[in-house]
Amino acid sequence: MVVDKKLFYLSSILITIGIVFSYSLSAFTVLYFGYNEFHFFARQLFFGVSGILIMFFISQLNPDKESSKKLILGVLIVSFLCIIVLPFLPSSLATASGGAKRWIRFGPVSISPVEFFKIGLIYFLAWSYTRRIDDSKKVLKHEILILLPYCIVATIVIGYIYITQNDLGQSVISFFLIFALAFFAGASKRLFAFGTLVVMMIGIMVIFSNQRRIQRIASWWGNIQDAFLPLLPESLASVLRVSANNEPYQISHSLNAIAHGGMFGEGLGLGIFKLGFLSEVHTDFVLSGITEEIGLFGLGIICIIYLWMILRIFRIAGRCEKKEYFIFCSGIALLLLFSFFMNAFGIISLTPLKGVAVPLLSYGGSSMWAICIGLGYVLMISKKVKL
Repeated sequence: MVVDKKLFYLSSILITIGIVFSYSLSAFTVLYFGYNEFHFFARQLFFGVSGILIMFFISQLNPDKESSKKLILGVLIVSFLCIIVLPFLPSSLATASGGAKRWIRFGPVSISPVEFFKIGLIYFLAWSYTRRIDDSKKVLKHEILILLPYCIVATIVIGYIYITQNDLGQSVISFFLIFALAFFAGASKRLFAFGTLVVMMIGIMVIFSNQRRIQRIASWWGNIQDAFLPLLPESLASVLRVSANNEPYQISHSLNAIAHGGMFGEGLGLGIFKLGFLSEVHTDFVLSGITEEIGLFGLGIICIIYLWMILRIFRIAGRCEKKEYFIFCSGIALLLLFSFFMNAFGIISLTPLKGVAVPLLSYGGSSMWAICIGLGYVLMISKKVKL
């Protein structure tokens, strides 16, 4: 059988779109830092083309062979070890952002181990859940005991990532994958609800452990409360109401960029909010920058392509005979979907902004290569199903 060509083409189209906008949206950034005009474009072109080649070569492998399994387990082990040693590396070998070391520098290229760790984690969960979770035994106590070792280890590992890299967004995604894939593996809805409750409690504890994070949540809620408080009883609304806040600087420019683009946009390369008003526009705010230049209509087309790609992965997952393959493909689809919505909702202030990039569209080599590895394995598995 052959690989799913539609999935390969959809992924390649999104990568190409990301390459084009890495040039268009970085116009001010290259001037500000004194880079060459094609600095970000050339690097993203390299990451994109090499990512497509990674997808292609992995797709030619046989998913049933041990060598294929060892390859992605190697990704998990190496990325995990890199995460452990990253905080202890000298500044000459580690790139810092947000007050924490997040990238390991290899010459001109910086690699973020946590991006590859998420792909390896999905494969490990697919492999392990297949052997541990029994569809027929849906007793909550039994399921909790099965998942307890995962939760303990995950809390330690993901907690270490959060503490050393100060990256709550990646930690949220990792916890989400652990519980969501347990549900896909056959765990009961009660366990999923219980896991969701536990994660929410941990999230609340993390938020209230940091005054700056409390202020950011209060600022976010202050700007959206008018849409929700009228729906609640006055006694509850008065408790939840906070004093009005000014729109956060980045969110304000993000919304203005989207509004300025209108339905059909200002034209490719003609956006103005990328000119020093909206920082990180080629990474965290790429959807805002895209919307300003090609409008809501153009963004809608990109969203259709993106969701078509995700639905294609779910279709492959639904036709897998092996439970392990089904869970892995579902995990990759959920990772893409959750990351996309975390970013999209964040830039329009529906949820707090967590700095999660849009896979394949945002500038960044680590995310590109990691996602292409995951997509390559999905394409490899697609050879085993009838589409």
